[in-house]
Amino acid sequence: MSATLTRPAPPGGAARETVAPRRRTRIFALPEARWAAAALALFLVALPLYLLGTSAWSWGLLFAAVYVTGGWEPGWAGLQALKDKTLDVDLLMVVAALGAAAIGQVLDGALLIVIFATSGALEAIATARTADSVRGLLDLAPATATRVRGDGSEESVPTEQLRIGDTILVRPGERIGADGRVLDGAGEVDQATITGEPLPVAKQEGDEVFAGTLNGTGALRVAVERDPSDSVIARIVAMVEEASETKAPTQLFIEKIEQRYSIGMVAATVALFAVPLLFGAELQSTLLRAMTFMIVASPCAVVLATMPPLLSAIANAGRHGVLVKSAVVMERLGQVDAVALDKTGTLTEGTPRVTDIRPLPGSSLDENTLLQLAAAAEHPSEHPLARAIVDAARTRRLTIPLAEDFASAPGTGVTATVQGRTVAVGSPARLLDGSDHPAASAASDLEEDGRTAVLVLADGTPVGVLGIADRLRAEAAGTTAALAELTGTVPVLVTGDNARAATRLAREVGITDVRAGLLPQDKVAAVQELERSGRKVLVVGDGVNDAPALAAAHTGIAMGGAGSDLALETADAVVVRDELATIPTVVALSRRARRLVLQNLAIAGVFITGLVVWDLAGDLPLPLGVAGHEGSTVIVGLNGLRLLADGAWRRARADIRISQ
Repeated sequence: MSATLTRPAPPGGAARETVAPRRRTRIFALPEARWAAAALALFLVALPLYLLGTSAWSWGLLFAAVYVTGGWEPGWAGLQALKDKTLDVDLLMVVAALGAAAIGQVLDGALLIVIFATSGALEAIATARTADSVRGLLDLAPATATRVRGDGSEESVPTEQLRIGDTILVRPGERIGADGRVLDGAGEVDQATITGEPLPVAKQEGDEVFAGTLNGTGALRVAVERDPSDSVIARIVAMVEEASETKAPTQLFIEKIEQRYSIGMVAATVALFAVPLLFGAELQSTLLRAMTFMIVASPCAVVLATMPPLLSAIANAGRHGVLVKSAVVMERLGQVDAVALDKTGTLTEGTPRVTDIRPLPGSSLDENTLLQLAAAAEHPSEHPLARAIVDAARTRRLTIPLAEDFASAPGTGVTATVQGRTVAVGSPARLLDGSDHPAASAASDLEEDGRTAVLVLADGTPVGVLGIADRLRAEAAGTTAALAELTGTVPVLVTGDNARAATRLAREVGITDVRAGLLPQDKVAAVQELERSGRKVLVVGDGVNDAPALAAAHTGIAMGGAGSDLALETADAVVVRDELATIPTVVALSRRARRLVLQNLAIAGVFITGLVVWDLAGDLPLPLGVAGHEGSTVIVGLNGLRLLADGAWRRARADIRISQ
């Protein structure tokens, strides 16, 4: 959940801005990006010169520069890896590219260099952006806090200097500087970043508050109960970093077997060259046979057979509003067999709306008149419930009368004079003060259904009750059913919201496993529990409080419409337009891509086997070997490009029969 409360200006001055500007690494500050951009630019200049048949000097030097700018870094890293007795795949690609150039296939080698340099740059950019967001999360906590001395005087101190037992003063519009407990005062705190709750929570003496949450109304005196380095916000940062570091290394399926294959290929190439020479074979013919073998057996064909289906699926998903961040993620999406869904902002829209308008018997008011009175009294307020009531009146095209003598009491509600009547709107428990008026029963019924009840009084007499709730997304139930069909298990609901609201929503979408009232670390624990049982978990969320679970999961998807920066950067994929139905579709598309990868590997394997046998058992001409190698690459490439078509998305959607 990522909703925010508009800050009222604190008394006696402008609104305090306590959040530092977000720090973001520039793309070209990364050496991988600079070298990849240089290689790509040089390649694009050399390509038309090569295709137009100009002098070899004109394009040869440019292609040589491509090899240097794009290949030196992975080549050097590969040489370093050899010290640890590891054969780096990127080094093999550089060697294969140099081998292609040595036999005249300069364009093919340069293209391979550009592809791998660009892939490395994209990975570096993604890593940097995630680190930026983790650092930016710390900016949610204010840099300074107002500490109250023992004599009652106040001093402004850096939050890192706060100690357990200190008392801090939090004015309206300020972010809370440390985790602690309210000593006195009352206010409404937007703590969506921590719990994901859609509405500000009333706080009074004895209630717990968290660093980085926003105090909307009322002044609070808070006793610090945790060191700033151990606050919930700090722990979220630590959990995201730890989960990102301990997550299994991301590898494509083919990369898991490529090490052994590549080692075998290199060993065979050396043997084909060295052994015949020991028995007196001619150098030139032996070298030609070994080079031909290296080309036809090169893992380039296998890698290129793998990438087109995954990249095509990524492009197709992007056109339909799902940003998948890498080929590794696209492959992992198809492996998930369990799903954990956040509630607010994921299954729901994340914005409170009026769902019920109930005039009380004897009030002589109809629904429109009741809503009109409430909207007039709430109009000056900035509270999310007030905005929901005013929006409901505007949706019905009601005229909202002018309110006078407006006053707001944190945790209770508002009062105003509307058309000569004193109107109060707020908490039934506070406004009724324990009386057994029928309005209490009406409010209780709404709350039992998971709504937030709002009581309306006119001249001190209850006249009606409004029900407000976060609206369920239209496709939530269908998406839940589709995910259950794909994975074989019904998704789990993990939310920081209260159990009553979570259970009501779960019933509506068909979820039986509900885990409510969870802090970020509890969500991580729930995901880890599922993974310990052998599951590969997909987590879908949108808020800062979801980020640790997104990082810890096998795969994480963030809702992009109102998602927090940290959730968007931590997630492996982003639903850009907040269309829930695209999530099961992209999972199904991933599975289709995986099947296509296996097809391509079979095709590439047949070609490689045939060409290798021909080279070893007969006399395979080098040009024919190159043609066969390149031909197999073209075939599997075109086969993979089938997933670019819109029909592939429709077929993936049909695979899961999403109910609309």
